[in-house]
Amino acid sequence: MKSFWGSFFGTLVGVVVTTVFIFLIIIGIVVSSVSQMSAKKEKTIKVKHNSVLHVKFEDEIPERTSNDPFANFSFGGNFEKMPIGLNDILSNIEKAKEDKNIKGIYLDISSIPAGIATLEEIRNALLDFKTSKKFMVAYSEGYSQGSYYLATVADKIYLNPEGSVDFKGLSRQVMFYKNMLSKLEIEMQIFRHGKFKSATEPFFLDKMSRENREQTTTYISSIWNFILEGISKQRNISVAELNKYADNMLITDAESALQYKLVDQVLYKDEMLEILKELSGAKSAEKINYVEMNKYRHAPKASDVDTKTKIAVVYASGSIEGGEGDEETIGSEQISKAIREARLDSNVKAIVLRVNSPGGSALASDVIWREMALAKKVKPVVVSMGDVAASGGYYIACAADAIVAHPITITGSIGVFGVFPNMKNLFENKFGITVDTVNTNKHADIMSPYRPVRKEEGEVIQKWIEDVYADFISKVGKGRNMSVAEVDSIGQGRVWSGIDAKKIGLVDEFGGIKDAIAIAAKKAELKEYSILELPKQKDPFEEILNTIFDQEAMVQNGLKKEFGTSYENYQRLKSVMKYKGVQMRLPYDVVIY
Repeated sequence: MKSFWGSFFGTLVGVVVTTVFIFLIIIGIVVSSVSQMSAKKEKTIKVKHNSVLHVKFEDEIPERTSNDPFANFSFGGNFEKMPIGLNDILSNIEKAKEDKNIKGIYLDISSIPAGIATLEEIRNALLDFKTSKKFMVAYSEGYSQGSYYLATVADKIYLNPEGSVDFKGLSRQVMFYKNMLSKLEIEMQIFRHGKFKSATEPFFLDKMSRENREQTTTYISSIWNFILEGISKQRNISVAELNKYADNMLITDAESALQYKLVDQVLYKDEMLEILKELSGAKSAEKINYVEMNKYRHAPKASDVDTKTKIAVVYASGSIEGGEGDEETIGSEQISKAIREARLDSNVKAIVLRVNSPGGSALASDVIWREMALAKKVKPVVVSMGDVAASGGYYIACAADAIVAHPITITGSIGVFGVFPNMKNLFENKFGITVDTVNTNKHADIMSPYRPVRKEEGEVIQKWIEDVYADFISKVGKGRNMSVAEVDSIGQGRVWSGIDAKKIGLVDEFGGIKDAIAIAAKKAELKEYSILELPKQKDPFEEILNTIFDQEAMVQNGLKKEFGTSYENYQRLKSVMKYKGVQMRLPYDVVIY
């Protein structure tokens, strides 16, 4: 018996020691891999003479390139190319303009999973590139409306003979849950301020209200007209003609796209490569020196400035919530800390807050607003708006010295709401579940999902809503030098395009992140400066350890990769489940296809 237990424990100890040893080896391999990754990242690449910058967007375009090695991990266990951020895309295009080794740009684009203002920012960078007189050509087997809008900056647009150009106008659809909730016997108790604050409409209506239809029609028409004007200018086709094409569905295939001059030539990929060969001066199509966007970001930039003087760019992207947040959310703790860090850093002479957010928690928004207000007292603060900076996204922006947005940025939505579900009948009538309660005080279980809100409680909640709204428009008024009445007249939860937002005083200038940085530099009287990006990204090794021990993060990355654009529906549902307190949020995600 003794020999048995001796053998057993000996074997057990051996297994434990072996497991620990293997684990340490794996950690060593991971550390070595990350070290090599970091070394490769820091190592600059040499661009060959007569190279062609290959611009291709297959993944969602984040505000900046992630430092997370698992950001491109899929459930199949595969690591795909790291999605490149807008910051590196713009830097690459600017760099290519001055790079003597870059002969031109090849836009290899079809459907681009990015917001329309993000495309506008890239498009403007490409237009600036064209001043270098280098070539730029576009080719696709089929252009979406967004990718076609981007492609119109090219010298020539080519299309596969069996391809097409999607050209039909913009559409905004909203899903309503009233009838489903009624069948489930769930009562959504709604409190809001703003006749245009339509975030709650899906819960109590079965179609858009008159006000919601009015605001939606106004802003998508504004965006569509802006897109048409851009296409018209580059393709020399009148806006009236372009609308005629869309209204009558005239663009149905490659031949009609060619007939109506949306493209310059219909050809196959091998023919496209022959054109690139001639343009680049390569000996053959196989000898074309392509430089991929992800690789080119490691090429040196001739105009890099080595100086301690900095402009801090703070990235605030996603839904606003309390806590640290992550790459897809704006955590009030993380972003307010980043702004505070920039404020207290004597080498930072100005701050640019890059906002791409539909809003979120009112409390979390106020925490960030406070840091913006404090920063404004000691150094210039400029806001750059991306695809959307609305509701809470506008709240955190309104204290800035200047607000820069694209004409097609979605903004405004100055309004407040709260939603509290009463699921008492669902549990009792559908599941046979009853809930009994013991309170120390009459309203201890206020906002419980197992009973309706009482009249006196509803009055208190509505007062919360009104107080938050009053505070919202007061802060906007102070930041924008407008009266409270003026803000209220353009508020009420109404959503505006950047074009209209500038007309009514919510935006100062049109432009992108580069323009906002230039304005900040001018306000700080800077001629030379470097950029400090905040919040600081974690070390790759730290990211790997966090992901290993954070199974949810691994699952999220896998879901995002596997389900693509459908992942947004999952995120939307998840976001609703996380609502806490009063919300400043857009009525829906605005995606232009």
